[in-house]
Amino acid sequence: MESYFFELIHLVLRYFHVIAGIAWIGASFYFAWLDNNLEEPPQWKKDKGIRGDLWAVHGGGFYEIAKYQHGPEKMPSTLHWFKWEAYTTWITGTLLFTLLYYVGADIYLLDNSKMTLDKVTAIATSIGVIALGYVVYRALCNSVIAEKGLVFAVFSVILLALWTWGLDQLFTDRAVYIHIGALIGTCMAGNVYHVIMPSQRYMVAEVEAGRIPDSAPGLKAKLCSIHNNYATLPIIFIMTSNHFPYTYSHDYGWLVLVALFVIGMWIRHFFNLKHQGVYKPQVLVSGIAAFFVLMLAIAPWHTLNLQASNAGSTEHSAVISDAEAWTIINTRCTECHSKSPTSEMFKTAPSGFVIDSIDEAKKFSQSIYTRAIISKDMPLANLTHMTDEERELLSSWLLAANKEQ
Repeated sequence: MESYFFELIHLVLRYFHVIAGIAWIGASFYFAWLDNNLEEPPQWKKDKGIRGDLWAVHGGGFYEIAKYQHGPEKMPSTLHWFKWEAYTTWITGTLLFTLLYYVGADIYLLDNSKMTLDKVTAIATSIGVIALGYVVYRALCNSVIAEKGLVFAVFSVILLALWTWGLDQLFTDRAVYIHIGALIGTCMAGNVYHVIMPSQRYMVAEVEAGRIPDSAPGLKAKLCSIHNNYATLPIIFIMTSNHFPYTYSHDYGWLVLVALFVIGMWIRHFFNLKHQGVYKPQVLVSGIAAFFVLMLAIAPWHTLNLQASNAGSTEHSAVISDAEAWTIINTRCTECHSKSPTSEMFKTAPSGFVIDSIDEAKKFSQSIYTRAIISKDMPLANLTHMTDEERELLSSWLLAANKEQ
């Protein structure tokens, strides 16, 4: 039952984290689009203090939207704020992160092949790295380069690369990506809490007092909102990265993440320009091209070449027997991937992937080869201590088995 309740909490937190994230990112996309599509209003609207307006049609109705230069003459009785999407995303993300990487540190966080850390030290280091990263980001936002977009972006990417490389020396490959996601998400939520919301409360208070608000807080809040907007595509990838072990398990997985971060920002830049009426398809095309070039660069060419070589020579080379292969699989894999797992972490096979016989192992030989031989992210955190020699022996058998299918 303990394992069941762990998975139940995992489900609830992930479910609400995704829902809140969709709401937050959707609002970010919408307001960036809205701000970039405002048009110059007619004179009678300008006389009322309206700086820009926009007409839209959706859901069988017409909408008129106006943005004031400073604020309306009188504060409306109902004013909609957008903050809980961000806070809920961060809170559920923090709880989910804690459940998987702190409660489940032995499996998801610690990697003794990189550095031997006890659980308490690893968790303290994890929290410290994220907290320090946020402090550095906040300092950058308050520095002289904050208003220089390109310089700020370059500095941010360099610091992100240093943080990612450092984490890669400490934790599991999978944990590295999620830690960077936690850091970026913290910076985004911090922008809302520490900059955007105080600016909005200031503007409301000034309008209610009959004064014209200073534009500086609003401009700073808008800048932080732009930061959040450019971080959305990279953060979405990180949220789904667990499904793509060939990225984080690559020898230079930390650098792959940095590259994907830059590519995601560049592709987002295309849409932000487009919303401003600046159409540059070369930005989008180059971003997509860069993505596929990166995917080709990290493809396991050496393994594929070895696979092709072995596939042609399995008839003439020694391949371990089915019984020997099953001994390895049964010892290293079925602890989790069985109809009745013996693992303390899983009471049902992860992803429903069951290998309870040699015939099932042959049936799924390609999948086993991909995860255990190419990406080597299975067994999970190598909890069953599969050796490189066992992987090598199993490799030839899996290639032969796949050839028979």
